[in-house]
Amino acid sequence: MGTSCGDICTLPEGCISHVISLTSPVDSCRSAAVCTTFRSAAESDIVWERFLPPDYPSILSRAVHPVEYLSKKQLFFRLCETILIDDGNMSFSLDKSSGAKCYMLSGRQLFIVWGDTPHYWTWHPLPDSRFSEVAELVDVCWLEIRGKIESSILTPKTTYAAYLIFKVDQNSHGLGFLNQETTVKLGAQVSTHTVNVQPIVAERQRNGHRWHFLNSSWNAILEGHADAEQNEIAARAPQERADGWMEMEMGEFYNDEGEDGEVEMSLMEVKRLNWKSGLIIQGIEIRPKK
Repeated sequence: MGTSCGDICTLPEGCISHVISLTSPVDSCRSAAVCTTFRSAAESDIVWERFLPPDYPSILSRAVHPVEYLSKKQLFFRLCETILIDDGNMSFSLDKSSGAKCYMLSGRQLFIVWGDTPHYWTWHPLPDSRFSEVAELVDVCWLEIRGKIESSILTPKTTYAAYLIFKVDQNSHGLGFLNQETTVKLGAQVSTHTVNVQPIVAERQRNGHRWHFLNSSWNAILEGHADAEQNEIAARAPQERADGWMEMEMGEFYNDEGEDGEVEMSLMEVKRLNWKSGLIIQGIEIRPKK
């Protein structure tokens, strides 16, 4: 004989809480609609403690501003928003659907070749950046940006992707005509891709004449002669985010048990050595791959 909803609701609340804690944050919220007992169980600290990362006390201790909360459920959703940690040089959040950890390394957390030489890169604040300053490319021929993060601080058994978070100044040059290369590496996993931070350079008005700038990759695509590399560039074209910044996937990796050491990420354009400017770097974000 089957068990009715009414029978389920007669189970001890602690038993129901344990079962719900084995699901997901989304399922927990849905289960609250079953009955009053389920609602109480689904909102208990027992459930939401399970959805928080085990090291959340350490993360909270690193927060730039204190994180206030009245329950573990409230804390979970507070951490689904971005908080700054490590003196404002890194941000942390939780993926709302899975509870997986997400980080963004600020520009100051990255290794940028000639990044401390004002002739090549400048640092300044931008109102819509989550960090106190961003790096803006003044003029370089050798573009090399690298970042690292320990796999042990990421959520185990999770496929992650790394994203470059950036903007391109309207007066930029040299970024849209040559391809860059991204690499994401964790242990034996290596993900390398050909990309372009500015696949179609915006129309510009110069001396009363209209100029249309398309890089060679996109010309080939429009003419129907794209090869596999050019198709990949199109597939990985930068996307606009809700916060007004652009993001471009650099590569992905599977974080098994977090025992594989550092995740190494890079953006490179060092072959043609053409001069380029106008790239504005906020950081590199590491979050679960959807």
